[in-house]
Amino acid sequence: MSTSPAAAFSPQWLALREDADADARSAALLDPLRAHLESTRRGAGPLVVRDLGCGTGSLGRWLTRELPGPQHWILHDRDPRLLSLAAASLAGLAGRDGGPVTVETREGDLTRLRASDLAGTSLVTASALLDLLTFGEVDALAEACVGANCPALLTLSVVGSVEFDPADPLDAEIAAAFDTHQRRESGGRRLLGPDAVTAAAEAFERRGVRLLTRPSPWRLGADQGELAREWLRGWVGAACEQRPDLAAEKDAYLHRRLGASAAGELRVLVGHSDLLALPGTPGGGAR
Repeated sequence: MSTSPAAAFSPQWLALREDADADARSAALLDPLRAHLESTRRGAGPLVVRDLGCGTGSLGRWLTRELPGPQHWILHDRDPRLLSLAAASLAGLAGRDGGPVTVETREGDLTRLRASDLAGTSLVTASALLDLLTFGEVDALAEACVGANCPALLTLSVVGSVEFDPADPLDAEIAAAFDTHQRRESGGRRLLGPDAVTAAAEAFERRGVRLLTRPSPWRLGADQGELAREWLRGWVGAACEQRPDLAAEKDAYLHRRLGASAAGELRVLVGHSDLLALPGTPGGGAR
């Protein structure tokens, strides 16, 4: 998650980040994914995609046009409002070859999904999800996907890397506090935060699947100024929540950073990573 917890799932925030997400996701993982699906489906029925934590459907809007049709998307989320928005936005889209896209929704706790729940699923997807899970939940997700012999495309997980140009003396201290906040305990759950990609990769590799990971950073410059400024507010706010002693310097830091962004003088590289797990093809996975 790349902003404060309170705002992370609002439709406004999800809409603001959608273009940056689309630009960041690794297109390099699409060819091996399409090749795997082609080799395993062999003219079967519609491609069945389960999108976990679908939000407003951003990943679906990006990925439907990259995969052949027909496609049937099963959208999972806890928030019925987001599910409704996502379903409406995906209905009527077409696949890469013009094949139709159909949609259904599932409201509930996606961390409870097991291999039996994924029966008949061609692909599991998620965006900006892994860092919100615990070690046990990530391990269970890998177990479910591998048990169902189902590939997984898990995109845009934070990796604890933020680079600013120009730099500021306070950048590293705030970044460290934010990363600690991402690893916080929430409702009795210890979140993985920037450790999520490593945990997921190890969970899949222990089960003998082919694994590919690729960087998928946000590149926020003048053309993404509104997103950069909203992200900055959330990033600094979460850091100060973790370390209240930083609050004394918060206003001055934000004044410098937001002013530079408004002037088109600030560039930010926010590190994320995409992971593709391909069950049934053990060994040889390139990190």
